[in-house]
Amino acid sequence: MTKTKDFLNLGALLAGVFSFLFMLWVNPFDLDKLGSATLAVAALMVVWWVSEALPMAVVAFLPLILFPLLGINSLKATAVSYGDSIIFLFMGGFMIGLAIEKWNLHTRIALNIIRITGTSGDRIVLGFILSTGFLSMWLSNTATTMMMFPIATSIIHVVSENRQGHGNIKNFSLAVMLAIAYASNFGGIATIIGTPPNVAFVSFIKEKYDYSIGFADWMIICAPIALLLLISLYIVLTKWLYPNRMKKDLATRELIRAKIEQLGPLKPTEKRVLIIFVSTAFLWMFKDLINAIGWITLDDTIIAMLGALALFICPAGSIKDSHRILEWSDTSRMAWGILYLFGGGIALAGALEKAGLIERMGSWIAGMSGADGGGIMLIFAVALLSIFISEMMSNIAQVIVFSPVMAGIADAMGINPLLLGLPMALAASCASMMPMGTPPNAIAFASGHIKMGQMVKTGFVMNIISIVLITLFSYYVVPLLIPTVSN
Repeated sequence: MTKTKDFLNLGALLAGVFSFLFMLWVNPFDLDKLGSATLAVAALMVVWWVSEALPMAVVAFLPLILFPLLGINSLKATAVSYGDSIIFLFMGGFMIGLAIEKWNLHTRIALNIIRITGTSGDRIVLGFILSTGFLSMWLSNTATTMMMFPIATSIIHVVSENRQGHGNIKNFSLAVMLAIAYASNFGGIATIIGTPPNVAFVSFIKEKYDYSIGFADWMIICAPIALLLLISLYIVLTKWLYPNRMKKDLATRELIRAKIEQLGPLKPTEKRVLIIFVSTAFLWMFKDLINAIGWITLDDTIIAMLGALALFICPAGSIKDSHRILEWSDTSRMAWGILYLFGGGIALAGALEKAGLIERMGSWIAGMSGADGGGIMLIFAVALLSIFISEMMSNIAQVIVFSPVMAGIADAMGINPLLLGLPMALAASCASMMPMGTPPNAIAFASGHIKMGQMVKTGFVMNIISIVLITLFSYYVVPLLIPTVSN
């Protein structure tokens, strides 16, 4: 198995190099020198991103090397992309997530939601869907799934030991595992910081059109989609595909109660983390109202970094305590690679735009799009293609690669780029059929409670529901809430 994996990895590396040389020397699209060089780098990065021949963050460093060498852009101009303000927005969100995890606030939130929803089979599944979906709005979907996984396995074990043949344990276990995976994916689309593809898309729109999608604007559009997807997930898992017919159980209720008692009352440090978290979310949601007063001017990145800074300033214990809620050593657990990945994506998108490749591709695809004129069928097609491409391709890489393409199509057709870009970005996070579609899918599949056929069947249903909801909201809601974005 190891030799086979090494062989495939070598093949992927060589495929990337071949794609680079082919675009550079053969120049099949008859581009000028700048265009062929930029397309060659893009081909290399896309092949290595899709195949994961190298870590994605490492691939993102290629522009720093190849752009100056090939005359695409100067090193100084290229490096600016790696310090884009949107990267610091996500960094601040990461740090807030680290604090929530470090002081175990996530476990308290999850257990209390499950306690409130109840302990029957359906209610437990609902509790996992709601708690996982809520946490994934603020933490990465991978981290959310990882921290819900041990809670899920513990509850499945207790329920299996105490049900004594009542109800369908296999369906219950399957539904719980699918719930934490899919709810992590769906909850993440509700906020800009919920999942990396959201940040990548917002960053592209800011760079391309100098338009900032506000935190509140995103939530107004995407939080209802996420909520409807979570409700749909509950119905599909418990009422349609995998009914468990398990009534409420005393042993399960006692397990939840015991875990909450073990946590004890809300500790002072947890209260401080919660206050900073809620305050940050409040500022994100009401930033526009605060700015309208005219005293100060806030944006989402400033708010995120302010929240992160507060965590490093606020003491974990007494005021005299030298330990803070977050120490710099805690950031060793942060996904720094994602931040570099954003930088590489921004640099690549800028180079493609500078070379005129995006406009050319957009004009070509627009000419092939028929007479729909940016109507609902075109949006549906974008969401459909995006969600199924994401089953086999990293969603963050997909958004980085396709955001410029969607913008090019929209510009060529004279429509709001958000009408195509937003469904592309959202659908990329909703892939549900394959374990490799998203990290949460892979984590849940590794539990052993899910067979491939079951994930494919359930995922196909959720994919169709996702496509329909994303299409309807993008077509009917986006034009009402966000003005037309243009160069």
